[in-house]
Amino acid sequence: MVNLLHSSQYIKEQSFPFWIRRYFHDHEHVPQLHGHDFVELVYVVRGVAQHVFAGSHYELRAGDVFIINPGEAHTYSIEPGQEIEIINCLFMPDLIQSSWLLDLGISQSMDYFYVHPFLDKRERFHRRLNLNGQDAVRTLFLLETLMQEFESRQSGCETLIRLQMVELLIMLSRAYGQAEGGNGKTTVRSQSKQLLVRRICGYLERYYDKKVTIPDLCELFNISPRQLNRIFKETAGMSVVNMIHQIRIERAKHLLLETDEKVITIAGRVGYEDPAFFSRLFQRQVGCSPGKYRESS
Repeated sequence: MVNLLHSSQYIKEQSFPFWIRRYFHDHEHVPQLHGHDFVELVYVVRGVAQHVFAGSHYELRAGDVFIINPGEAHTYSIEPGQEIEIINCLFMPDLIQSSWLLDLGISQSMDYFYVHPFLDKRERFHRRLNLNGQDAVRTLFLLETLMQEFESRQSGCETLIRLQMVELLIMLSRAYGQAEGGNGKTTVRSQSKQLLVRRICGYLERYYDKKVTIPDLCELFNISPRQLNRIFKETAGMSVVNMIHQIRIERAKHLLLETDEKVITIAGRVGYEDPAFFSRLFQRQVGCSPGKYRESS
């Protein structure tokens, strides 16, 4: 049985959707299998354990860092006599506004945030990011600084936390690029079409419930509408708009199975203001109405 956690259990201020804490787990004290509606970034400070994710077990050790997407279920398995210390950083995607990244000129410097969490599940954890040396020291320092700012709640802490989160995600993306054998550079010209599409799909997955337009994506990823549509169709086999619909419908299917919310509510949660349009689209893509899908499953 999956325990579903809601952001309101941790994040008390929706205008500042962030929460961070250090945890110690041993064989007798591990969280039950759970999912959530927020993004969870986990850093392993010390110890060994197994990460239980999508029905498989993956070894964890000090320096491992990974991201759990909203809707994914996971927990830990720890042998008797062993323990693990982790730092949990929970946040909603809109903690870091796209306009921020655009103004700072770093919208394409966060591949670990936009690309790695949306790889195939086995690929994600067999190719996990493990930090050592100065990268591990700097990451731990940033996370502990975030905890201090979060706990102190001094003037300006929200701005500092947002900036430090951007710094952390850029640093992790650089380490991810180096671990993949790349040079850490993330401009459109220097990367393959497939990587660009992965970036955009990762962005769309993060903001599936928001109004995302083609001009928004073109500005954020520094590409023309003509190039965007051509590359997307060549690589993904569909248009950007169809990808947005596919992502939203997949999320709606999860909500139909995991909650008792009305179809009209779920339509709004996945970004559709018109419930009738949502139902027609769902019928076309899934082959049955949202209500029938819930009943048959």
